[in-house]
Amino acid sequence: MSPPLQHIQTSPTPPAAADVVVIGGGIIGVFAAYYMARRGVSVALVEKGRIGAEQSSRNWGWCRQQNRDARELPMASKSLDLWERFAVESGEDTGFHRCGLLYLSNDEAELSRWASWGDFAKTAGVRTYMLDGRQATQRGQATGRAWKGGVFSPTDGTADPAKAAPAVAAALMKLGGSVVQSCAARGIELEGGRVSGVVTEAGVIKTRTVVLAGGAWASSFCRQLGIRFPQASIRQSILSVAPVRHRLPDAMFTTGVSVTRRNDGRYALAISGRARVDMTPQFVRFAPQFVPMFAKRWRSLLPGGLEGVRGGHETLKRWRLDMPTPMEQMRILDPKPDGPTIKETHRRAVELLPELREAQITHAWAGFVDSTPDGVPGIGEVPGVPGLILAAGFSGHGFGIGPGAGHLIADLATGAEPIVDPMPYRPSRFSESAWGKVADF
Repeated sequence: MSPPLQHIQTSPTPPAAADVVVIGGGIIGVFAAYYMARRGVSVALVEKGRIGAEQSSRNWGWCRQQNRDARELPMASKSLDLWERFAVESGEDTGFHRCGLLYLSNDEAELSRWASWGDFAKTAGVRTYMLDGRQATQRGQATGRAWKGGVFSPTDGTADPAKAAPAVAAALMKLGGSVVQSCAARGIELEGGRVSGVVTEAGVIKTRTVVLAGGAWASSFCRQLGIRFPQASIRQSILSVAPVRHRLPDAMFTTGVSVTRRNDGRYALAISGRARVDMTPQFVRFAPQFVPMFAKRWRSLLPGGLEGVRGGHETLKRWRLDMPTPMEQMRILDPKPDGPTIKETHRRAVELLPELREAQITHAWAGFVDSTPDGVPGIGEVPGVPGLILAAGFSGHGFGIGPGAGHLIADLATGAEPIVDPMPYRPSRFSESAWGKVADF
């Protein structure tokens, strides 16, 4: 069963022209469009299915600085402030609140890694506190266990995946931006080598700037333009249970299982890193670049099935712009959750938090996490295609850093001073030579 998602009414048809067209209505796309609209830019956002219906509503909902990659930490810090400011500026509710994130462990090596990260974080002005055994056990008293230690990051928090992207899209429309659902972007038109329009199933939108925030679809879309963007999707499964009598920690991580309280009182349960790798033609194509990352995570990545093939998002086929594309055949990626993982997640959660024993499972779902070889997104203008800005490969981190990423994208699109240094995210880092034509594939 898919996770709940707030539904919004949008325009039935796209405009004939816009200063910027954003492809993809996930958290990255809506925030990018929102920040451009705030600057008076004419922006049109097209989404093949529903706003936020794919990974943007299928994640934990964590908005964190804790344990972030050094390249992402500045954006994560900016994003926390932007989550708060968005609510004030727009009047829309994303469910964001700084509840603090609690990490608990009995593994000395894990605690040592967290302590090392904490030392680094202090140099970046991040507030995070190592917990000794007594403090960790006190904060984790709902588990009824003794813990060797942990971390508490008080300024981090969560937002509601069911509300967030639709709320931002609603704010965008208040500013005069155009949002169209059930409208797939089939391709991009070029004039003189530069972007001149976006071909959608409902017609062409003339524009000089396009933001490709297509999530798990981004690589196959790039392929239509002869662009090689190394991307692999892994299928993660999550479940939620009904509210319980005594309130549990709002957001708690353990190696065994993690728990997140939703705004309606339900608890989302997941095993960090546990995922299925569904074999697809695209996965095989890019596998050599992902070997180092997969080798580090081999204990938690399991062989998958045909869900990736059925989704159609990792095809190597070229499609025609005057015919329905794979995006129209699969409006919303809604892969089947992995049964054994759901069962094991629930078992671990009940073992960790006995209070959950009587809580009924309300939903179980899966989502495709779009990953890059180094686990950091590609954000920036695509070499060789002036006017095309890529924003994809967020590797499971996109929801929390959505506001910061959207702001950076708007900065790049409008020529403003970037909110953070864009260099760590430049798409060309995946191999300068890889951005050429792919006729040899």
